[in-house]
Amino acid sequence: MIPRCLLWKAVFFLAGLALAPAAWLVPAHADPSKYPQFAQQTPAPNIKPEFIGIEELVRQLKAGAKPLIVDVRTPEEFREAHILSAVSAPLAEFQDYITSMPRDRLLVLY
Repeated sequence: MIPRCLLWKAVFFLAGLALAPAAWLVPAHADPSKYPQFAQQTPAPNIKPEFIGIEELVRQLKAGAKPLIVDVRTPEEFREAHILSAVSAPLAEFQDYITSMPRDRLLVLY
């Protein structure tokens, strides 16, 4: 199982990524009203998310990092538009995907 702190780091990183425009992102508009069950969640006290910006991700990519980019939106939103090379793991079913996620790579969730 992937450490929860790594997952939360990736979630918060992607939140920052979603707010930063980048030429390689395909424009899309998520509808947060589709996720009310997740809107009020907070990480456990022992989880300390790490925020990184798009510049840090780009630096890591240029250095050879190969993060797994995971789109947690609905399948419909994924089909409309997504980051190239992203895999779909809808948030509502995310627990089913956790065990298959690699532990040796940066996970980028959006």
